[in-house]
Amino acid sequence: MKTNESEKRSDLETITGATAVIRSLVAEGVDTIFGYPGGAIMPIYDALYDFQDQVHHILVRHEQGATHAAQGYARSNGKVGVVFATSGPGATNLVTGLADAYMDSTPMVCITGQVAASLLGTDAFQETDVINITTPITKWNIQVTKAEDIPGAIAKAFYIARSGRPGPVLVDITKNAQFAEFEYEYKACDYIRSYKPVPELNTTSIEAAATLINMAKRPYILCGHGVLIAGAEKALLELAEKAQIPIASTLLGLSAVPVDHPLYMGFLGMHGNYSPNINTNECDVLIAVGMRFDDRVTGDVKTYASQAKVIHIEIDAAEINKIIKADIPVLADAKAALEALIPHVNPAVRPEWLQSFKELDKQEDEIVNQPELYPTEGQLKMAEVVRMISERTNGEAILVTDVGQHQMIASRYYRFKNPNTNITSGGMGTMGFALPAAMGAKVGAPHKEVVAVIGDGCFQMTLQELATIYQTQIGVKIVILNNNFLGMVRQWQQLFFDKRYSSTEMTNPDFVQIAKGFFIPGKKVTSREEIVAAIDEMISHDGAYLLEVVVEKEDNVFPMIAAGAPISTIRLQ
Repeated sequence: MKTNESEKRSDLETITGATAVIRSLVAEGVDTIFGYPGGAIMPIYDALYDFQDQVHHILVRHEQGATHAAQGYARSNGKVGVVFATSGPGATNLVTGLADAYMDSTPMVCITGQVAASLLGTDAFQETDVINITTPITKWNIQVTKAEDIPGAIAKAFYIARSGRPGPVLVDITKNAQFAEFEYEYKACDYIRSYKPVPELNTTSIEAAATLINMAKRPYILCGHGVLIAGAEKALLELAEKAQIPIASTLLGLSAVPVDHPLYMGFLGMHGNYSPNINTNECDVLIAVGMRFDDRVTGDVKTYASQAKVIHIEIDAAEINKIIKADIPVLADAKAALEALIPHVNPAVRPEWLQSFKELDKQEDEIVNQPELYPTEGQLKMAEVVRMISERTNGEAILVTDVGQHQMIASRYYRFKNPNTNITSGGMGTMGFALPAAMGAKVGAPHKEVVAVIGDGCFQMTLQELATIYQTQIGVKIVILNNNFLGMVRQWQQLFFDKRYSSTEMTNPDFVQIAKGFFIPGKKVTSREEIVAAIDEMISHDGAYLLEVVVEKEDNVFPMIAAGAPISTIRLQ
C-alpha cells in the first residue's frame, strides 16, 4: 500500500531547517566549524548554540581565513573542513579559499546563508548569486530553498567533497528554509547516479604498465599529491624499492616519501632540485602518480620528457592526456593501482641510473646548498633558518608555508619525515594562506607541532587571524622571514626586468609588537648568533609564538627554471 506523502511518520521529529543543518553535520562526524555569522545565516548560528558540546565553532576574523583554516584542518587529519558564512560579502569572501581548495583537491563543505527565496533576484540587501560565482571553483554546489531538502543536500555535499578526487562543495541555504519546520531524517549518501568517483581498475593497463617498467633501463617515479590523498605512500615505496626506481616529488607531493630515503631524489619544478629536473629528460619510462603535470613542473611541454614512455596513474580522467600524452594511462585510485602493479614488476638493480642523480646532486650541493645552508658571514639566509627549524623539530612538525621565496626555500630544505606534514598553497599560490591554514592544521592535529613559515608580505594579508589564534588558544608557531621585499617578484624583476624594482620593496610594521597586541609573545632576531636559541624558545613555549627573522634582502632562490622554458635550462646561479 502506497503511503500518502502528507502523512506524518510518528518516529520522525519535527525541527527547523537550521537545526537540521547542525544535526546533519553531527551525523557526518563534524567536530569543528570555522565561520563568521551574519544576518542570512543567523538561524543556523542560533541552532548551533544548542550543540556546543558536540561541535566546536571557531570564530575567524575574515571569511577567507575560515576557508584556509578549513583547508589546513582537512589536510592535517584527512577529514572534511567545514565553513559557515553569511550571504553577500560573507559568501564572496570565500571565493579565494574555494578556488585554492579546488586547485589543490582539498575536501571542504561551505554552508552559506542566503536571502529568503521570495527575495531571490530582487537585489535584496546582501543578496549575491553565489551559485554562479562559485560554479567554476567548486566540485559541486547547490541552492536549497526548502527545509526538507537540507539533509539530502548536506549528505550529498559530504559524499562529493570527500570521494574520488576531493574538492570543495558549497551549499547555499535561503533564510526561509532555515526557519521552516519539517520531519527530519538523515541518510548518509554513498551513491549518486552518473557520478563514479573511483574508476574501476583496468587490469590490462596495469599489466601493460608493468611490462613497460620491466623493460626500462632508467624508470623514474614522479610522486604527486594524489599519493597522499589516496594513502598510497607505502605502496609507492614498495614499488620503488622492489624495482629500484628513483622518486621525485611535486610541491604538493612533498612528505609522501621521507626526505632521507635512499631512492628519494628531491623536489621537482621551477625551484626544485637539480637532478630531478635534469633527469626527467634522461629517463626512458616516466611513472607519474597522482599528479597533473602542472606548468611549474613541466616548463616547455614540447621538450618535456620527449624521450620517455609515460605511464600516468590518475583518478581524474580529465587530467590524463590534458598536458602530457600518456602512452599507458591508468585511470584509478593511486593506492589501488600501485598495489595491483607491485606483483607484476620484477626486482631490479640500477646502480648507474641512481648514481647519475648523485653526480648532479654534487653540483647543486656545491654551488647552491652549502652556501645557502651554512653561511659564515653576512645577514641570515632563509635556507639556514629553515635548516635549523628542521633540525630542532627533527623533521616531524607539520610545516605550513605561504607563497613566494620562503615557500620554495622551506620546500627544498625542510627534512620531511612523515606523510601529510607539508601544507601549502600549490595551484593557486595564495598569499595569506599560511597563518589561517596553520591555525586549522593545529586544530586538526592538536598533538603535533605546527610551524608556519611566512614571508613579510604574505603575513600582512591575513594577520587579523592572530585574534582567532589568541581567542581560541591555538598553539601554532609562526616564523616570519622578513626581507622587506615581495621577494619572489623582486627576484624576477632582478633577473628578467633589469633590476627595475617596481612596487616590491616594503616598509614593514613591528611584527613582534603586533603579535603582542594580540597577546601572543614573540621575538625579533637579526643575527646568526641569536637564531638557534630563539628557535628553541619558540618551540618550547607552551602556546602560540611569533618569531620574526630578518634575512638577507636580495637573497635569491636557486636552482631556477624560467617560466615556460625547457626544464633542461635549469640554472644553479
